[in-house]
Amino acid sequence: MLRLADPILSDVRCLHSAAQDKQAQVSVADRTQHVQSKEEGVKPQRDPLDVSFNDPIAAFKSKTTWELARAYLVYMICSSEKIVEHNMTLMKWTNKMLGKKIFTALMKATFYGHFVAGEDQIKIIPTLERLRSFGVKPILDYSVEEDISQEEAEKREVESSVSSAGDNEKDAGALPQYHVDKSFADRRYKVSSARTYFYLNEATCERNMEIFIKCLEAVSGATFGTGITAIKLTALGRPQLLLQLSEVIMRTRKYMEALVGGQGNVLTHHKTIKDLEKYYASVGDNKDVQQFLKNVTSDKEGILHLFPWSGIVDEDSQLSETFRVPDPLTGQMRRLISQISPKEEEMFRNMIRRLNTIVKTAAELDVRIMVDAEQTYFQPAITRITLEMMRKYNKDKAIVFNTYQCYLRETFREVVTDLEQASRQNFYFGAKLVRGAYMEQERARAQALGYADPVNPSYEATTEMYHKTLAECLRRIKVLKDCGQDARKIGIMVASHNEDTVRFAIENMKSIGISPEDKVICFGQLLGMCDYITFPLGQAGYSAYKYIPYGPVEEVLPYLSRRAQENKGVLKKIKKEKRLLLSEIRRRLFRGQLFYTPKGNYVPI
Repeated sequence: MLRLADPILSDVRCLHSAAQDKQAQVSVADRTQHVQSKEEGVKPQRDPLDVSFNDPIAAFKSKTTWELARAYLVYMICSSEKIVEHNMTLMKWTNKMLGKKIFTALMKATFYGHFVAGEDQIKIIPTLERLRSFGVKPILDYSVEEDISQEEAEKREVESSVSSAGDNEKDAGALPQYHVDKSFADRRYKVSSARTYFYLNEATCERNMEIFIKCLEAVSGATFGTGITAIKLTALGRPQLLLQLSEVIMRTRKYMEALVGGQGNVLTHHKTIKDLEKYYASVGDNKDVQQFLKNVTSDKEGILHLFPWSGIVDEDSQLSETFRVPDPLTGQMRRLISQISPKEEEMFRNMIRRLNTIVKTAAELDVRIMVDAEQTYFQPAITRITLEMMRKYNKDKAIVFNTYQCYLRETFREVVTDLEQASRQNFYFGAKLVRGAYMEQERARAQALGYADPVNPSYEATTEMYHKTLAECLRRIKVLKDCGQDARKIGIMVASHNEDTVRFAIENMKSIGISPEDKVICFGQLLGMCDYITFPLGQAGYSAYKYIPYGPVEEVLPYLSRRAQENKGVLKKIKKEKRLLLSEIRRRLFRGQLFYTPKGNYVPI
């Protein structure tokens, strides 16, 4: 969970006004320059793209020689398994030995300086400006994390994942996947690349909401509506509610399968209201059944949802009343959700209110929201809520994006289903495609709790899933273009450090006639990783993003620890980046460019 001590929160609030003034100045200057270049007919600078990503000049022209040396040092350290394995302990020990001032200076000269943009909204502005001048846009994330023990994490998770009415795991139809298990209560277990929030209380969730809004304000300045902020739903509410909602969704699928036969979700069965009426023919005069049928969401192609999901994002929905289905034999209404107390109903409405506040602010500031993917036992609820936010806010363009993890076996089907929902309910669909962050944990949990492993069997299968899903999205974008419709009804971020996947996207864009100017495909990598991919893309006119973390040095140590772990796991990529770094450092030394000053004149698409 994000943690802000009260003095720090006060500092952030005090900085907000100054940051906005500075950003406003930057915005005016950039907009003026942008308008002037358009008026003068000057085309923005564009470089040819080397799709082998072997050009060190294109990769690092945005960096000083000192920054190249620092990057090389960081990657050398990441190549040492012993150092990486004990990196968190080493950082804490060094902090104690050297004291805060010297430790902070050391971190800024190494890991922090390489992977983090700065300490607050003002100090990150030079980084954002330089990225923009080299054609790269920001995804902003305030990366302060709470460093708690395993025991504390387990205690919080168990307490916040069970209803006050008790855990109804033994109820008829209960699915073990969607109930907390103490062995996996510390959600950081076997996860190195994703941040984890642990619920403490509602006040902490309110504070997390405020932090996300500060991120939106920080990124809104000079981005021309291209800035993005990443959020996680587990930061905004009690995890029990996401577990219960996820179980409802999966139980609904099983209920529908029992009615019509065959697997899949409600939408894929293409059943109509008349079909449902036949199923309930023997109890059709039951008032509860009639009311249930009245609330079913459908269109001319068939049933979309059995429940009025749209009510959920309007902050006044009662979960215990919404998720009830009639028994086809008796007509008696059955609850698909385990017992929820009035207090927990209020907590759910608070979570939705916080998310609404964030997305509404994003829409007003012309910034986009990317809702991160989480564990599979939360994900059905996260996806459902995110889609409803899309339906509500993505009416004229994509403000809200969902995240899909392609190491999961069901990803292609889920994406196709959600694309169908967007098409049939007429909203803009936004998706970030990633390989995924929880594979080891998901496999271990599935085996321990006795449910089917949700993860693809191999890395190759995951790559195939990623490419198949991306190709389907591109195909649908082309259909929209060919029909004269707005191709931006579908927006995809290829969030990958795998250059083969990036090449696959570029080649497919070219083959079906999708250009970067269509603004339907963008690419994203983490700050401090794979610069040899991000910057050549941005400088060649593709929509390229860097995921930009920021926050005080001591409070982003868990984030830095994860980056070290992640880099240890991608030694092949590090090897290439080190080779390119060394090549560029040598070139500058031989050409007398040791004190090279980066100066870009690129305009991000």
